[in-house]
Amino acid sequence: MPATTILTVADLAKTYVSDEIFAGVSFQLSEREHVALVGVNGAGKSTILRIIAGLEHPNTGSVIHATGLRITYLPQEARFTSDRSVPEEARLAFAPVLAASDRMREIEAAMGAAPGAELEALLAEYDRLQTRFEAAGGYDVEHRTDEVLMGLGFAEAQFAEPVNRLSGGQKTRVALAKALLADPDLLLLDEPTNHLDLEMLEWLEGFLRAWAGACLVVSHDRYFLDRVTTRTLDLSFGRLEDYPAPYARYLKLREERMARRLQEYEEQQAFIARTEEFIRKYKAGQRSKEARGRQTRLERLERLERPEEHAAVNVRMNASVRSGRSVLHLTPVRAGYGADVLVSTPELTIERGERVGLIGPNGSGKTTLLRTLTGELPALKGRTQLGTNVKVGYYAQGHEGLPLDGTPLSIVLAAQPMGEESARTYLGRFLFSEDDVFKPVAALSGGERSRLALALLLLQQANFLILDEPTNHLDIRTRETLEEMLAAFDGTILFVSHDRFFIDRIATRIWAIEGGTVKPYLGNYTDYQRQLGRRPETHPDSSKEDARGKDGANGREPVPATSAPRARSLSADGRLQKSLTQIERDIARLEGKLNELSDALAVAGIDADVDAVARLGDEYERARVELERAYARWEELSAQFEAAAGPVPAR
Repeated sequence: MPATTILTVADLAKTYVSDEIFAGVSFQLSEREHVALVGVNGAGKSTILRIIAGLEHPNTGSVIHATGLRITYLPQEARFTSDRSVPEEARLAFAPVLAASDRMREIEAAMGAAPGAELEALLAEYDRLQTRFEAAGGYDVEHRTDEVLMGLGFAEAQFAEPVNRLSGGQKTRVALAKALLADPDLLLLDEPTNHLDLEMLEWLEGFLRAWAGACLVVSHDRYFLDRVTTRTLDLSFGRLEDYPAPYARYLKLREERMARRLQEYEEQQAFIARTEEFIRKYKAGQRSKEARGRQTRLERLERLERPEEHAAVNVRMNASVRSGRSVLHLTPVRAGYGADVLVSTPELTIERGERVGLIGPNGSGKTTLLRTLTGELPALKGRTQLGTNVKVGYYAQGHEGLPLDGTPLSIVLAAQPMGEESARTYLGRFLFSEDDVFKPVAALSGGERSRLALALLLLQQANFLILDEPTNHLDIRTRETLEEMLAAFDGTILFVSHDRFFIDRIATRIWAIEGGTVKPYLGNYTDYQRQLGRRPETHPDSSKEDARGKDGANGREPVPATSAPRARSLSADGRLQKSLTQIERDIARLEGKLNELSDALAVAGIDADVDAVARLGDEYERARVELERAYARWEELSAQFEAAAGPVPAR
């Protein structure tokens, strides 16, 4: 039975002054569907969420909700002004349930003095309220609230804290708790992973994977998207494209789709050039009639647009000199403020070429330790020693080194002597163009500040990079570019990040803060999880080798990404395994068929064969629907297989 459509977005367009953000945006959401909305910063993702939530209006188009649809929207930044405690604020998600409880108590108090007819009416109302209260889990409100708050990192000692005194990150987590506890039919999440450490991220993923409602998620966390969503909406260049796959598979499908479109465009351009040459050659000769026919045909041809690609940061990181073998040596160090020790280390050494990921819960002292290693803070105990020819480049999480009254151009010119034209060219490689270079730092977005901080870092030509959350505020495309830059860097790296995809791609060692002490582990984040005895899903980007080329924990080659999903070869249930194998073959067959039909459509379009285009278009749509059903069946079988034998690797 097909899933019920709960939301229809039809032909949305949004313009600010004269700047068109997007147009023609249409899609549908079904009950229980988990969907990702991706795109570069500024594409309009948050605007679409706000329009669906009714907080903003489109210039054209409509949003149609199913009758009685309950929607909860979580913005990127939460604001609270009340002095309610953390649990009191979170329990507002249960307002209707709590109102029913209050009314039940009023009825209980009124029953003693009520006459017969009134008593019967009160009893009937009480019975209705109690049924509603129980169905909504009213007796479990406190337990559910505490469970979600603790899953999002709140300790019981923080429960009495007024929400208006919380930090920005804590307020965001309270707002996330309220959104999850509201249990809506449709959950709209705008960057829900902001301000969450790795443990909180994993808790949230588990919660959403088990949650039966629908959700539309905007996030730059690729690992999170792969584990939580099964469909991806790509908002690029003001248009929306739909991919029936989670993020990692969407990347492959998008690459294939763009390659087909580029081929179709180039073939059409070649056809146009040949036709125009024929017309020029024969328009006045014996074949003039044929030339005029071709001219008419050419004029009627629907011209394809060249596929657009977003500009990317385009630089390489190079160390000015080669450091000695030992880059950093720590005697047992204690880092903190005054008598307050936040983190301690054993004796540790980082050698040339290593990439060390420092991870730990929020507030565990990661930034404090980095600032101690750079000399910004004195060590409370122990000492740090840099090796021979080591030149440190430090990227601060809060971009504290950027003067608020400076501009990108003035800051770069002050950092390194060069001509203004050279400075503008250099900034252009970090996507600062035209008047962007004159904007004051105070007016820059978070992503722009991050790119400016990276530009300054590269000017230092350091051979030891210490990076504190370098992916914050960067969209996915820029994160991927940064990963490529760091993977090719010929120096040494120590970094803090909550982006597990990024950690897996870059790290060769992990320093984990556990119980206030740094503990070293070999390998990347996935290897670290295995060493703790956990069974994380295969890294979403396992098709790409990391800096070591192989899985550091067991020496096996990374699992390749195939055209169709691949289930693990386990002996949990032979029939399920056989069904999964068959559905994988069907998916591979259907994808191949879609590719063939796409090529046939391109040829028919060039030949202007209207009947063939219509016939092939119908066949393409049938194959596409069949492929979506096959993926849905694969997800269903995978869930059964996971229940029987453990998780199926991420596709």
